[in-house]
Amino acid sequence: MSDTWSKADLHIHSDQSDGLASIPEIMDYVAEKTDLRVIAITDHNTIEGALFAKSLEDMYDFEVVVGEEISSTSGHVLGLFLKEYVPPRLTPMETIARITEQGGIAIIPHPFANRAFGPFGLKGMGKALNGLAYQALEVFNASPYLMLANRLAAKFFAGGQGIAATGGSDAHVLKAIGLGHTMFRGTTAQDLRASIENLETYASAEKGQLQLALRYIFRYPQIRRLQSWNWERCKAGRP
Repeated sequence: MSDTWSKADLHIHSDQSDGLASIPEIMDYVAEKTDLRVIAITDHNTIEGALFAKSLEDMYDFEVVVGEEISSTSGHVLGLFLKEYVPPRLTPMETIARITEQGGIAIIPHPFANRAFGPFGLKGMGKALNGLAYQALEVFNASPYLMLANRLAAKFFAGGQGIAATGGSDAHVLKAIGLGHTMFRGTTAQDLRASIENLETYASAEKGQLQLALRYIFRYPQIRRLQSWNWERCKAGRP
């Protein structure tokens, strides 16, 4: 068993949904500005950006997990290690089943967040958590204004649910990447997966929350336009 612990950011958005950075920009930023060993691109209701990032993986010294943030009927679900796109507007149970059927890992992000930032926003699962067979809970999300929601998530996790804990940046801008992350045993994506399955992971954070909040305030109009565009695409049934 490895004694090395590494960082993974499992919640990053690109310009394929409502992030402001392109996949090449994200890859270069992670390589040059962070010490992350694994990242997951988790655009809203599409895996196109994640697949593109995965295709560039050999050019960098970190690994990419193909992910998606899926809009279920009761809130968002993160799917990691995906091979196929999971459509939105399914029930949480159906969404998680689609993830696990293809060998993926289902994570509930920002479970106690209120809806904000447009049609995708930060829609938490809340009370719908009970009875769902997910593998991990995001107990820290670096998005601005989630201090209370993060505390509620940590309190819920501390109740002993037999699930793993993760952290993520929920980055929509480059400088947010890595501010929230998951600590895992090992260095590779497969080590990350094993660490989640063994309930060894934990959430951690970097400094920079105030600067991040200001950056989101100034960039909100751009993010909102991208969310509206992507929401219309989802309603039209396009992945």
